[in-house]
Amino acid sequence: MDLCLFQGTFNPIHNAHLRAAGFVVKNGYADNVLFIPAYEPPHKAVDADLAVHRFNMVKLAVDDIPEFEVSDIEYVRKGKSYTYLTVCELKKKFNISNKIKFIIGTDAFRKIESWYEADKLKNLVHFLILYRDKDFKKDEFDCLSLKGYEFEFLPLDFEDISSTEIRLDIRRGIMPEHKLPEKVEEYIVKNELYRD
Repeated sequence: MDLCLFQGTFNPIHNAHLRAAGFVVKNGYADNVLFIPAYEPPHKAVDADLAVHRFNMVKLAVDDIPEFEVSDIEYVRKGKSYTYLTVCELKKKFNISNKIKFIIGTDAFRKIESWYEADKLKNLVHFLILYRDKDFKKDEFDCLSLKGYEFEFLPLDFEDISSTEIRLDIRRGIMPEHKLPEKVEEYIVKNELYRD
């Protein structure tokens, strides 16, 4: 069985996330994408009260797309959401012997060696890398290839949508246009998220 993961804080999930996952499926990198919202991201300070909301928003965003699923694996485990532990658990659960595909942005991949058990994780995962900046050079990642990280760059144009910017806009009283799935936008308004 092939498995492709899209793990993230998703605070909130937005259209660029869905576009990237759709590109992966449409272009044959994977048949399905499993979205995994992080319960407690190790590298980011996130309001703990938003954990359930973030999960609910991902669920709403992928609900009508048959190739997308959402997993509560990190919510069941609670605590820090370490990718290595999640991947190990999924390999056991689905009896997967080959590498699991993992969608990641260039910004996060730059810091991959700082991740928990990165040396073990690299043996379990094949990274599908998304461009997350305009001035990007592939050769800056050559050193990671030499260290045994297996990855490829997705030929998908950079789309400048950021969860951080979306939250800032909402705080300013502006609901960003064409950046959020409609159901997610409605959920944010209904639950008065990111207001302060």
